[in-house]
Amino acid sequence: MIHEFRRPLPVVVDGTREGYALYVESSGMWENDVWCVVLCDGGIVRHYTTSQIRVHLNATFGIRRE
Repeated sequence: MIHEFRRPLPVVVDGTREGYALYVESSGMWENDVWCVVLCDGGIVRHYTTSQIRVHLNATFGIRRE
C-alpha cells in the first residue's frame, strides 16, 4: 500500500540533510516502510527506510534537533 501526502512532509535524513517526504510505501507487517524523499539540496530523489528518517523539528509537538 502507498500513501501519498497531500502536503509533502518536512523530514531530516542522513543526520542533517533536509528534504520532503512525498509518499510512503508499506513493506509489510514485519519490515521497514520505504519513504520517497526529495532532498532540498539539489532536488535529488532518494528512498529511505523508516529507521533512516526523522520528522523535521517542530516546536509545537516538542520535536527538537539533537
